[in-house]
Formats: sequence, structure tokens, C-alpha cells
Amino acid sequence: MKRVVVTGMGGLSSIGNDWKSVSDRLRAGRNGVVVRSDWDDIDGLRTRLAAPVADLDVSGYPRKRTRSMGRDSLLSTRATELALGDAGLLESPLLGDGSTGIAYGSTSGSPAAMGVWADKLFAKRTLSGIGANEYVRMMSHTCAANIAQFFGVRGRVIPTCSACTSGSQGIGYAYEAVKYGHHPLMLGGGAEELHEIDAAVFDILYAASTRNDQPETTPRPFDVDRDGLVVSEGAATFVLEELSHARARGARIHAEVLGYATNCDGRHITNPDAEGMERVMRMGLADAGRAPEDVGYVNAHGTATEVGDIAESTAMQSVYGSRVPTSSLKSYLGHALGACGALEAWMTVEMMNAGWYAPTLNLDRIDPRCGELDYITGGVREIGADCVVSNNFAFGGVNTSLVFGPPPA
Repeated sequence: MKRVVVTGMGGLSSIGNDWKSVSDRLRAGRNGVVVRSDWDDIDGLRTRLAAPVADLDVSGYPRKRTRSMGRDSLLSTRATELALGDAGLLESPLLGDGSTGIAYGSTSGSPAAMGVWADKLFAKRTLSGIGANEYVRMMSHTCAANIAQFFGVRGRVIPTCSACTSGSQGIGYAYEAVKYGHHPLMLGGGAEELHEIDAAVFDILYAASTRNDQPETTPRPFDVDRDGLVVSEGAATFVLEELSHARARGARIHAEVLGYATNCDGRHITNPDAEGMERVMRMGLADAGRAPEDVGYVNAHGTATEVGDIAESTAMQSVYGSRVPTSSLKSYLGHALGACGALEAWMTVEMMNAGWYAPTLNLDRIDPRCGELDYITGGVREIGADCVVSNNFAFGGVNTSLVFGPPPA
């Protein structure tokens, strides 16, 4: 089995599109949540909160190569461009000679494209006005396929459309493809475009925050006064590479992927299950060859939903005891759904290399029903960790755990 390292990272988020911008927001304790007054006309929708990507500049992309892309594919393509640039692989022949594959996902294809079909075909009973590329924009593997076409990637394509674990499964399956020798290079990650359907889904479930007059105070993971999540968008891409391959081409190495695990609760389609969460955390550590006491920080899924926070923190306590420092980046980013696992992994690796970790924003009073953990609150905390974990959990009972370490000596 091969050792797998991270040689490129790139992301677009509601708090910035590069690590400098993101780290400034994390240190300042400022989230990316805004009020969407354009949702006022949606009857029955209680939430008006979202966390959009403010700056997506793809003006230099040729129309011929973007006409099959919805916003989710544009986000994923731009994040991949940033990651390939970071890895020194833009325009590399390795992209097109079969050496490189893709594992990438989103919750679904572009909701905007789905809306065109729904409006024309079902509401108006006509095909007039449906463009030839609308299906390609809405197909479930649109991000992976469009990345492949844009950069000429000819290796395997693994779509990971598993809601909130799409991004983490993308990284995990990319890691496994390199680890087991299928490819020396893989692109892995996830993307999501913000759409009112996402807000409506969680609003119907009474799981969306309605602090519409105080966007800076929500979401509040693990806090007794939380009132739900805030939907967001973004994308993040990892370039994963076999260690000797990376060294041979003189690549800069950000981190090593030590382990990965994914499983399914097999119990309930939406309710999180602490037992399944605990199991996937232990599986990830076993794959990494690490013990719980080796872990210096855990990035929690931390959605700011009551059942989710309680189940996850209880599972973490069962695995790590009460000693592990933890925080939720969704308190800054909002919940980026298919992108969250990749975004949070990117920022977790960056924090590991910087030697500090952001607190959970708005965590003023820990819910006593949550597990007893070392919740990082207040300001950033300096921690020297050589093993960090990023966990994610999705509808359908899908669970993931990624384990990272510093660059190999």
C-alpha cells in the first residue's frame, strides 16, 4: 500500500477563497451569514439566512467550456484550478495521460437547472425553453464530469453524491485510489451551490435557524440556545498524490492523509445515530494506525441541530474521552452540504500547519446534554498536533472520518 500526501488545496467559501482571507475571518470571529430578503416571497419559509460565496470570478473561462456548468460545477472547477495551481500541475501532461483521476461530489446537480425542467416540463407542459445543457447541469455527477472535461482528466471518475458527506467521501475515495495503487494522482473534494430549495428542506424539518434579525449570532453548534443550521455554498479540492511520486517531481507537501473510513448507520434516513458515528471514528483511527490519545484536534460536523449535536458529541466522548479539543467550522461557514467535508478538511489541514485552531463561534453555553469534550471557545487556541481528524455525517446515515498528519519527514 502507498502513502498518500496532499500536494495541492484550493477552496471557495462564504468567509474567503484563500487561506489568508479565511484565517483572518476565523481569528476575527466573523461568520459569513447574511440575510436573504429575496426569499421574502416564498410562502411558509421562516428562515432568511444563508452564507453565500461572495466572489466567484470565472470571467476568463471560455463559454464553450462552461456552457454545461451550473454554479456548483463552476465552483468546483475554480476550486480545482486553485488546487492544481497550488500543486504545480496546471497544464501538466499528468492530467491527460491517465495518471490522474477524480473523486468528487455534491448533494445533487444544479438545483437551478432542475428548476428549469420543473417549470417547463411539469408546470407548463412544454419542452420549449429547455436548453440542451440543462440536463448536464443537473445530472448527479455534473461536478466530477465537468472538472474532467475542463482539465482533460482521463483517469477514473468516482462521483460522491451523498449529501453532507459528498466532499469528505470525495477526498476519502481519492485517498483509497492512490493508497491501493490505482492512480498516482487523484483530485478529491466536493461542491454545493446555494439555492432556496436547500433552505426550504431544512425549514420544513424545523432544522433551519430563524435568527433573521441577528445573522452574526447563528449558527450556534453545541450551544443550548441554538435554533438550527444555516445553509451555505462553496467548493474545495484536494490534490492527493503517492508520496514517492510527489517527491520525485519536487512537489510541496501540505500534509499526509493517514486514514479514512466511511460507513452507514442503517437505522434511520435522517436521524443521526451515535453508535454509527462512534464506529466510523474508530475505523478511521484504525486505518491510520493511530490511537484516540494520538489525536490533537477534531473538527466536528457540528451542524447546530439538537439531535445532531448531541449524538455527535456523545460519540466523540465515547471515542476520545473528555480530553480532545474540538470545534465546528460551520459556525463560520454555515452548512455547505456537499462541500462541507472538503472545505472543513482544507481548513483543518491549514490550521494544523499553522499550529492554531479556531473556536466554535457563538458557543456561549454548552448544552449539558452534549458530550463532555474540550470545546474550544473564546479565541483561537495554539495546539501542536501531529494528528487531526475531520468528521462528517449525512442524511441516509452516511458517516465519514478523515485523519491527517503533517508532511512526512
